[in-house]
Amino acid sequence: MGVSPAHTVRVAEDPADREACFAVRKEVFVAEQGVAEDIEYDAYDAVAVHVLAVREDGVPLGTGRLLHGEVAVAKTGGDPAVGSLGRLAVSREARGLGVGAALVRAIEDAARARGLTAVDLHAQTHALGFYARLGYEAYGPEFPDAGIPHRAMRRAL
Repeated sequence: MGVSPAHTVRVAEDPADREACFAVRKEVFVAEQGVAEDIEYDAYDAVAVHVLAVREDGVPLGTGRLLHGEVAVAKTGGDPAVGSLGRLAVSREARGLGVGAALVRAIEDAARARGLTAVDLHAQTHALGFYARLGYEAYGPEFPDAGIPHRAMRRAL
């Protein structure tokens, strides 16, 4: 295994960071996976906590978001103490370098900081093993989202 470039993960606070998050999502979901751009971006983006992974030279490598409070309730079975992790995307060049796991942990930290007790997510079925290794447990039946099979998963914090 090669030496991976150093990366950091931070909450995307300023407009440039948020634009970097959206650029990674466009690369992964719209360009690679064929998700329609008009459903990739939604009203939740305005209220979500976004996290961004960047290489030491500033190149964005990955992103994810946390929904919490009222906006998360519909996605988490009605429990306001559960956050919703979503839109986790890692650029092709950064896969296998630990970026995805670092993003998940940063989202969990943001959830803990907001007093949440668990995090839910809707995983693409090919990613179930990735999330299981991070402590998430699948529940419920498989379902399509943007034409891609998914399953719900949850991890207590």
